Amino acid sequence: MRVVIQRVSEAKCVVDQQITGSIGPGLLVLLGIEDDDTQEDLEWLAGKIVNMRIFGDENGLMNKALADIDGDILLISQFTLFAATKKGNRPGFTRAARPDKAIPLYEEMMRKLSALLQKPVQAGIFGADMKISLLNDGPVTILMDTRNKE
Repeated sequence: MRVVIQRVSEAKCVVDQQITGSIGPGLLVLLGIEDDDTQEDLEWLAGKIVNMRIFGDENGLMNKALADIDGDILLISQFTLFAATKKGNRPGFTRAARPDKAIPLYEEMMRKLSALLQKPVQAGIFGADMKISLLNDGPVTILMDTRNKE
């Protein structure tokens, strides 16, 4: 699994002119899933996302996690995070998991993040043409890949 995590003041997802998810301060999480991903990858990544201390404390240092600021998560499926770009100019996406594998893991990630945060996670719609708007705070943008856990 790969994620792009952006610390935001606000973010929202719109599908067919309807808001599917909207948050105030928190994290916009773009999640890419590949065929080899496992429940272990999901558990590790969810824990890292929720506990990552990237919010400012009273001294302006990044010492607070989501729970410390009562922050929210907007989770968006993003298969293009596995784009292969070495050959030609059209990216290939063969590493991205097919929907039959990716949808259950995406839905499980929503449940796991909600359980860890102890509140609902906002989300987009898997496979939809989503319009994401955000106000990046910092900017703080972090890339993580479960293949680089150690």
